[in-house]
Amino acid sequence: MLVFLFRLFSLLPLPLLHALGVGLGWLTWLASPTYRRRLTANLTQAGFRRHLRAAIAEAGKSVAELPFIWCARPERVLRRVEVANWELVQAALDAHAGVIFLTPHLGCFEVSAQATAIHTPLTVLYRPPRKAALKPLVEGARARGKLFLAPANLGGVRLLLKALKRNETVGVLPDQVPQHGEGVWADFFGRPAYTMTLPARLQQMSRAPIILAYAERLPLGRGYRLHFVEFGQLADGSPQQQARQLNAAMETLIARCPAQYLWSYQRYKTPPGVTPPEAPRTAA
Repeated sequence: MLVFLFRLFSLLPLPLLHALGVGLGWLTWLASPTYRRRLTANLTQAGFRRHLRAAIAEAGKSVAELPFIWCARPERVLRRVEVANWELVQAALDAHAGVIFLTPHLGCFEVSAQATAIHTPLTVLYRPPRKAALKPLVEGARARGKLFLAPANLGGVRLLLKALKRNETVGVLPDQVPQHGEGVWADFFGRPAYTMTLPARLQQMSRAPIILAYAERLPLGRGYRLHFVEFGQLADGSPQQQARQLNAAMETLIARCPAQYLWSYQRYKTPPGVTPPEAPRTAA
């Protein structure tokens, strides 16, 4: 039933879906106190409280656009995506080292991978959805053409490394909360967040450059603009220092269009088995 509904809504034009998404965003905001508190707290923590109204609307759009992104014909989706600066990626590929894409929960991160995979094979780290009904829908939508999925486990990491050795590209959501043993505590907008160490390990093992990517949602349902931002090499240092460097890069990226970040995400949660960060000491 869910797949049928998604396919049905995918027939609607993107401007209409985004308009419906604005209403959905506000309905969710009004109906869920937990959602409302988390979104507001995270937005305020980052210093973007003035973007609250826009963030509510953009959050709704991020859900309403999924039938289009996942179920519409690929050529129809990609007609809505303009690529701002592919030459940055092409230069990295020409150096025959592969590329590690880091794509935070900013803008339409689902379409970023589809648009990139048109130009080059892309293997993305994938964690199956919690709801079993969504699994065939999500996996069928994400594994298209030259876009491949790697499970979020040791076997998946091996697939990412093999892709980099073939001078291909891999994608990771760097602000996704990792599981126990796969991250360290590092500040994100001034508050400790359990941050994955995988990007640093991938770069250390492959020497591939890191490129940041995000698909900015354009107004009035016009589509998306895919941006690539050079990151380069991580500095030598502890895992905590490298994680903080990555988080700082994410903060800079999010500041470009703060309303389009997924502020309702539980970025500051403590995963099972992980020791919480030390509370700041107060003066006696």
